[in-house]
Amino acid sequence: MFGITDIVTFVIGTIFIVILPGPNSLYVMSIASRFGIKIGYVAALGVFTGDLILILCTVLGAASLLHNFPWLFILLKIIGAAYLSYLGIRLIIASYHTWLNTHAQNIEASTSTTQKNIHPFRSALTISLLNPKAIFFYLSFFIQFVDPDYTHPALSFSILSIVVQITSMAYLSILIFSGVKLAHFFNRRYKIAAIGVAAVGLLFCGFGLKLAFSTM
Repeated sequence: MFGITDIVTFVIGTIFIVILPGPNSLYVMSIASRFGIKIGYVAALGVFTGDLILILCTVLGAASLLHNFPWLFILLKIIGAAYLSYLGIRLIIASYHTWLNTHAQNIEASTSTTQKNIHPFRSALTISLLNPKAIFFYLSFFIQFVDPDYTHPALSFSILSIVVQITSMAYLSILIFSGVKLAHFFNRRYKIAAIGVAAVGLLFCGFGLKLAFSTM
């Protein structure tokens, strides 16, 4: 139907791929745990927008562009790795300040001050867009489920994209509410909360290193 060869297998594969830990999902969950559901969904919207742009780029042939101009791929992954590392370092610094705080009032004041300086939509969008490997992933994954003889492949790609976005948003919603629950748990456990934030920061630095040394 609509040039899609096996929609059931695609949905199952999409679910498993979406739930794999990555910088996008980790960022949304960490933001939600620190600033609440509303800010979490703002970050999720950034991920949604970034993924949509990458899918459109895939359909329009961005994979061929990156393959023909390797320097562009290298440039994007270096910028992406640097940005992920930057976010990780910021989280590690935030964990240090959390560790030093001993009263709930200090935690709340620190959180409200930090909230003014974050840009969840822009940060999540940047994390999504600065991952050139995602374009190759979408191309290699989608192409397996599109009938090459179908006369309107763009329609097939569009339907598959909608399935991916719905699955992604559902999973991010779970992470957002889970993050808020964790925030309530850690509300008066400052030392544990600081260790958790530092661990997330180290993971972001790890994602940055992984992207920096990745290949097409």
